[in-house]
Amino acid sequence: MADDDRSPEDEFQELIRQLFGGGAGDIDPEQLSRLSGMNIDPAMMQTVMQHLQGAFAGGADGGISWELAQRQALHIANQDGLGVTAGQRTDLDQAFALATLWLSEATTISELPNPPKTLTRGGWVEATLPVWQQLAEPVATSIADALTSALSEQAPDDMQGLVAGAGRLMRTVGGSLFASQLGQVVGNLSKEVVSGGDVGIPLMPDGEAAILPQNFADFGRDLEVPEDQLALYVATRELAHARLFRHARWLRLHVISQVTDFARGVHVDTDALEELASRFDPSEPEELRRALESGALLPARSEAQNAALARLENLLATIEGWVDVVTAEATSRLPSADRIAEAVRRRRAVGGPAERALGSLVGLELRPRRMREAAAMWRAVTDAVGPAARDALWDYPDLMPGADDIDDPATLVARLEARARGEEPARDEFDDALAQLLAGDEPGERPGPPDSAGEPGEPDDGGTPDDHRPV
Repeated sequence: MADDDRSPEDEFQELIRQLFGGGAGDIDPEQLSRLSGMNIDPAMMQTVMQHLQGAFAGGADGGISWELAQRQALHIANQDGLGVTAGQRTDLDQAFALATLWLSEATTISELPNPPKTLTRGGWVEATLPVWQQLAEPVATSIADALTSALSEQAPDDMQGLVAGAGRLMRTVGGSLFASQLGQVVGNLSKEVVSGGDVGIPLMPDGEAAILPQNFADFGRDLEVPEDQLALYVATRELAHARLFRHARWLRLHVISQVTDFARGVHVDTDALEELASRFDPSEPEELRRALESGALLPARSEAQNAALARLENLLATIEGWVDVVTAEATSRLPSADRIAEAVRRRRAVGGPAERALGSLVGLELRPRRMREAAAMWRAVTDAVGPAARDALWDYPDLMPGADDIDDPATLVARLEARARGEEPARDEFDDALAQLLAGDEPGERPGPPDSAGEPGEPDDGGTPDDHRPV
């Protein structure tokens, strides 16, 4: 069949064949111009095909090419080519050793089984990328779904069958674009984080603590405090964070589940996506990157998302508040401890450019807005019942303080003080009614003590069976 006799469907099929065959860079622009029946700009398609050829090679099975994210992140992280010097490693190892001793005086939570590490930026990317992938996958899936849906809606009716067959391809396009952008954000974030727990969520493998010496030097450059004091404070804070997540094994899954619950509610604004496509200039490919990074493709949060975000913020604040209080107690010997602590809190509250870009990319901010209030709660608990009873609140999920305890620590403190005296908290009428309801009793009825036969309310007086009939 001559080229002039080809229909738009034939042209699109040939385009797909060339794409999978690795010849996207050799597509004839004149051939692309025949795709006008699908309202596709030929110049834009030429550019898109050239830029996405590599993405398809890594994810042609319809999945998301997370290897693309790793390559992008490592490329950015390793640009400076600076590793960890022997002097830096020695200084930080000494800081970790002393911080371990000080921290053991401030908390009953046990030491880590593995020695802390000093990491390069690239090492941090490799250690943390599996968690970033887990957190970002729901949003990547949403973007891939939106691209597939937009393709289906815009294609002519007589090409819907072809579009359906290309659905897996379009999911790969959307997922790979997002993976590439995530890699860029994580790579830039590797230039900002000072330690493994710096972002507040459990990014490092279980039981591991780490400091990035190059970023540590950048952080302390403008603080005007002795470097050895800064190293001790940062090492103590990192160890406290890692110890907590290792002790409360349920906490890691709890945090990640709350983040992914929020992320699953993220949907791409298809109107914004279509508007971007309509004015996309292939000579300005940065426009798509800016749209992803600015959050322009993510609509306003829903009520359910706002509620999920509030729960997550309270959880992160509760964690960081404990870390803040324990670190302050452990480093009370440091003359500059208060200045360093305030600098760390301010840095966590503001976040760096890469962290803000991450928030725009996945619609999520990981800064605990209520950390000061949560720290005040933990101080009140420590003053009232001591470190052991305070730390025991992390033993089980149902013991951990909640948002109401952050708002009003007095009730939590009173409950813990009563428990320390061996007193059971007073039950109110609501507690009694709820207990009876769960037991299947009518409100107002109280089951009597069980006798040897196990029947509630029956006297053990040796009477006749008639005497034992329930009233």
